[in-house]
Amino acid sequence: MILEFKKIDPLQRYKIMSQTVIPRPIAWIATEDKNCINIAPFSYFIPLSSKPPTLIVSIGHKKDGSQKDTLRNILNNKKCTISFVSTNLLNKMHCSSKELNSQISEAAICDIKMKKIFEDFPPMVEKSPSAFFCTLFQVVELKGSKTIPLILKIENYFLEDRFLKDKEKLHIDLDLIARVGKEYAICKDKIAPKEII
Repeated sequence: MILEFKKIDPLQRYKIMSQTVIPRPIAWIATEDKNCINIAPFSYFIPLSSKPPTLIVSIGHKKDGSQKDTLRNILNNKKCTISFVSTNLLNKMHCSSKELNSQISEAAICDIKMKKIFEDFPPMVEKSPSAFFCTLFQVVELKGSKTIPLILKIENYFLEDRFLKDKEKLHIDLDLIARVGKEYAICKDKIAPKEII
């Protein structure tokens, strides 16, 4: 089968892309607005560069066409915290994906405990094994798109000590949830290629 993307609608494109680019990392992005903590899961994000240390996340709009709270808050405050999802947090992550009023905190509704690590950044998910604390680096303009890609610069990193396997080599071993098409998975089985002769 061969498909020309210009001949299929955006939903079909999304289905193809989200089920082909696998696994995709999934994590909460926490932002703040008038002392309300907004926390929403995203799987359309990926590392972009290590110099400068950046990630890119694509954020759409609400059903009514208005900006999603995460997008609006990052554009306004220029900061966010990205907390990664372990298996024990899967149900809470799924709960927090519901669209709520901007002044209702998903953390409160879904009983997701948060903790402040850096005073000048939004809190992270308390039970998350790792988190990035980011500032807005650049907004990418995609002509004809309702999706807004944001380049986020990583300023700080949190890691639970038990996941640091080799401090000298900075070897980290995390079991995190990834998005695989419409489902979630955890990448536990690791394989290495055979030596090429």
